[in-house]
This record gives sequence, structure tokens and C-alpha cells, in this order.
Amino acid sequence: MSSDAARDGSIRAFWRSLPLSRFTSRPSYQWYVVGTVCIGAFMAAVDASIVNVALPTLSHSFHASPGVTGWVLISYLLTLATLLTLFGRLADMLGRRLLYTFGFVIFIIGSAACGAAPSLPFLIVSRVFQAAGAAMLQANSVAIITATVPTNVRGRAIGFQGSAQAVGLSVGPAVGGALIGLFGWRAIFYVNVPVGIIGTLMAAVILPRDKMTGGVTTFDWWGALMFSPALVAIMMAVTEAPHMGWTSPLVLALFAVAVVLVWAFILREKRFKAPLVDVALFRLKVFTIGNITGLLSYLVMFGVLFLMPYFFERVSGYPAAIVGLLLTAVPVGMTLVSPQAGGLADRYGPRMLTTVGMASSALGAGLLAVTMAIHANLVVMIIGLLLVGVGLGMFTPPNNSSVMGALPMEQLGVGGGILNMSRSLGMAFGTAVSSTLMAGFLAAYGGQLIGGPRAAWVPTMRYALLVLAAIALVAAILSFLKTQQEEGNKVEVPMEF
Repeated sequence: MSSDAARDGSIRAFWRSLPLSRFTSRPSYQWYVVGTVCIGAFMAAVDASIVNVALPTLSHSFHASPGVTGWVLISYLLTLATLLTLFGRLADMLGRRLLYTFGFVIFIIGSAACGAAPSLPFLIVSRVFQAAGAAMLQANSVAIITATVPTNVRGRAIGFQGSAQAVGLSVGPAVGGALIGLFGWRAIFYVNVPVGIIGTLMAAVILPRDKMTGGVTTFDWWGALMFSPALVAIMMAVTEAPHMGWTSPLVLALFAVAVVLVWAFILREKRFKAPLVDVALFRLKVFTIGNITGLLSYLVMFGVLFLMPYFFERVSGYPAAIVGLLLTAVPVGMTLVSPQAGGLADRYGPRMLTTVGMASSALGAGLLAVTMAIHANLVVMIIGLLLVGVGLGMFTPPNNSSVMGALPMEQLGVGGGILNMSRSLGMAFGTAVSSTLMAGFLAAYGGQLIGGPRAAWVPTMRYALLVLAAIALVAAILSFLKTQQEEGNKVEVPMEF
């Protein structure tokens, strides 16, 4: 036997010996798994927000316009949303542990390439590569928890995972600003490499082996070729609509392309023996309503996070650093409540918590709206932001747990991918809808984006926030009406060590 063959054999033997028994034999093993998954969820979320503060620096470094530089962020979000469901399906076929670990490797390589980028086009391509790794992590994180953690503590575990994502989104801009100030913009990408190596090693030695069902292993390539462009068209339309207008020819054309591709995709999935997405999943009310309300919840949160900086800067006159600190009230509220909400959902079920959670977010947005004034009470503003975050923290873990708990084992990956995709779409719609509302109300009250009377911003913010509060109330009502699946329809997933 050649040395290369022997080396390959030893690598395969080592991989088959994992995970290590020193972890799997411990009574608290499930929490090691949750901690490992939280690292991936945290890093993927950080890189969705860390680039924001670097865009002006990148424009200067590469002598590019803000519109072109913006693709460093857009390319990441587009790739992430597009690939989540695809990688979820592949994980169901090949194994979630394998794809999650490989996702860390891709994420590390993409991050290193971003840090070493000699040009802006190279950086954008590297961000696509990096986002592909992040999609492998995010598509599998909730699925791995669902497959590993017993149902009696699943909500709490998913709460920790949601907290990791919230913390990642919130600290991204602050960490990015500090790294750029100390070491330059390349540091915001290089910092992922050591963390990613730690995450890869933990995933390899801790995550449990997948219990494969031996089902159909054919991948629906034609379905993927319809689904991915449809998502890209939707994301592009939503991204461009606030700037070009929702009725502009390009935006309408993008929406039309998306509708045609989605229609063709549904027809394909109904007839193909191994569909990318089993459309029968959407007959489950828990799954369908859970994804819709998940999208609406992130629409509300990102809408608030989009609008409030304009108020704090243009009306209250706070500097950007203070504004960033004030906005952390939202993720702080979410982080504090998520684990407790998950634990309560394990005991009392998700309906009450998801309903009260979105009602809390509606109350927070409404409080911000009705107390809006040129000399607004800062304490009340912070309370309103906290209520939005607390509501999201109370809603997300029970909602995710109920959605994933309704799925069969062989579709946990694709279900987790769709769940995360809904969140990504909510982020995009939140920014787009809020931007459109702000522009429309500002024009109606004689204001201007730059300059103009401060007084015009007060009714603009008030009515835009009231719309977001109404959307949150719709999500609360849907959560209340959402019926629970019978216990017989839930699948308890065994572990294999």
C-alpha cells in the first residue's frame, strides 16, 4: 500500500472514530452540541453585520462608489438566503454533521480570501464563497439541535442558538469598528480564521453522527436551478425597490420572474420523486404559519433598527457612536429573554409565548410611535426598543422549536434551511418596507432626507412605526391561531453515537 493510500485510510478511520467518547459519554453531552452549534450561528450572524461599518473604508481603499462597494454586503446576504434551503436538503442526504463541519472549512477559506483581497471584485467573489460556508452552518444549526436535544429541553436549546445569532448581529458593527480602527479593514475578515478553526475542531470531535434513513439520495438539480434564481430575483427586487420605486419596470420585472420561477418550481416539486422541497410540508399549519410569522418578526425588528437611527441622528442630534449604543437595546432584550422563553415553551407550549412575544414587539413599536417628539424622552425610547427585542426573544425560540418539532427526521435540514431563509427574507423586507414608508411619509410632510425641517421627521417616524406595530400584531394573531400538531405527527429523533 502506498503512503498516500495509507494516509487516506488513516484519515477515514479517524473520521469514523469521531465524535470522541470523552464528550458523548457525559450526561451534559447535548449542551456540548448546543455550544458547538452556537459558535457557527454566532459567526455567520457576525459577518452579516460586521461589514456595514467597513463600507466607507472600502470605498476609499478601492476608489469605488458606495453603490459598487455595497455589493460586499449584498452579495453575502443574497448568497446566504439562496443557499440555505439547498444546503439543508444536501445535509438531509449526506449528513448534517459532515456538511456543518465542511461549512466551517469553507467559511475559513472565504474569510482568509476576503482579508487578502487585492481588488474589490476579488473581495465580492470571496464574500460569496464565505457566505456559502455560512449557509452550511445556518442551514444545519437548528436541525442538529432538533435531532440531538430531547423534546423536553429543545426550546431552551434553540433559545441559546437564537441568542447567539442575536449577539452576533448586535456586536458585529461594534467589533468591526474596533478592528478597523486598530488594524485596518482586513482584520474584520482575518479574525474569523482562528475562531473558525476552533469551531471546525469542535464540530469534528463533538457533533453526533447522523442517523441516516437510507431514503432517496437523488438531488433535484432542476428544482435548484429554478429555486435559486427565484430567490435572487425576490431579494434583488426588494433591495432595489426603495431606490427605484416599487412600480419601476426593473422591480416589476424581477417580481414577475420570481413568480414564474416559483410557479414552475412548485410544479416540478409535485412531480419529482425526490423534491428539493416537499410541498406537502406546507400543509402543516405549524410549519407554514411558523415561517410566515418568522418572516414578519424579523421584518419588524429590522424595520425598527432601520428607522430609529434616522430619528436619533436627524431629530435628537446624537452622534453615531451613541446611536449604535442605544440600538443595542433590541438585541440585548432578545438575548436576555431567548433562553428563558425556550425553557418556558418546553413546559407550557409555544402558543402563549409566541403570541405574547409578538404582542410585546407591537407594544414596543407602538410606544416608540406615540411618544415620538422632537424632545422625546430617551428612557421611554430605550424601553420601547427593549420591548421590541424582548418580544423577538420571547417569540423566536418557541416558534422555531414548534416548526422543527413538526418535521420528520429526514427533512430537518431542508426545514431548518427554509426557516432561516424566511428570516433572511424578513431582514430584507424589513429594510425595504421601512425605507419606502420613511420616504413616502417624509415627502408627505415636506421633509427631506438631508436637511429640511426637523419637525417633518416626527410624524414620518410615528406613522412608519405604527405600520410596523400593526405588522407585529398580525404576527401575534397568526401565532394565536396556529394549531398544534397532534403528538402522533411529531417525530422523536434518536441519536447515534
